[in-house]
Amino acid sequence: MRLVVADDSLLLREGLVRLLEEAGFEVVGQAGDADELVRKVSAHRPDVAVIDVRMPPTNTDDGLRAALQIRRELPEVGVLVLSAYVEETYAHELLCDGAAGVGYLLKHRVAELERFTQAVRHVGQGGSVLDPEVVTQLLGADRHKDRLLANLTPRELQTLSLMAEGRSNLGIAEQLVVTGRAVEKHISSIFTKLGLDPVPADHRRVLAVLRYLSDDGS
Repeated sequence: MRLVVADDSLLLREGLVRLLEEAGFEVVGQAGDADELVRKVSAHRPDVAVIDVRMPPTNTDDGLRAALQIRRELPEVGVLVLSAYVEETYAHELLCDGAAGVGYLLKHRVAELERFTQAVRHVGQGGSVLDPEVVTQLLGADRHKDRLLANLTPRELQTLSLMAEGRSNLGIAEQLVVTGRAVEKHISSIFTKLGLDPVPADHRRVLAVLRYLSDDGS
């Protein structure tokens, strides 16, 4: 899997590149600012761009803006955004046009190498990954979402939260210590309660996560 890595700190960027290469990824480009990131991604067309939120030129959310631009112009490129802290707005903006091939992780997850590399692979394969702390904060952020979530059981909410983290059915079963069949039943019930009928062109798993995180609860 081919990657472009963007972080304005040379030391952190080089460390991240080394970790990823040791895990079997091919890093085809590096960037130290948002403009360079967009150029490198356009030139190399990687499977995933791993992007720090705060980058030059303004050192605010330039990395996120570059990620959104990449999503618009090169939708086949996955984007995994790294942030030092939970920022709900960033997660919403990344997901507003669809969750396929998108990830949002807190930077300290990089130290959890297996989880981090799994997240990179999952995004590169068109999946979505949200940091568990982001999911927890978003769940409690907007109480008007209760209209949507009221009919879900506690176990179904746990299942949906783990889906938002990018877990597979097997991963959810291991986390909840239940059978795969039980997870399938929970997910089927979630789809029913959220009104997500099976449509060939739609990815109900992604739609369920988006509905879960939506601002209007509709």
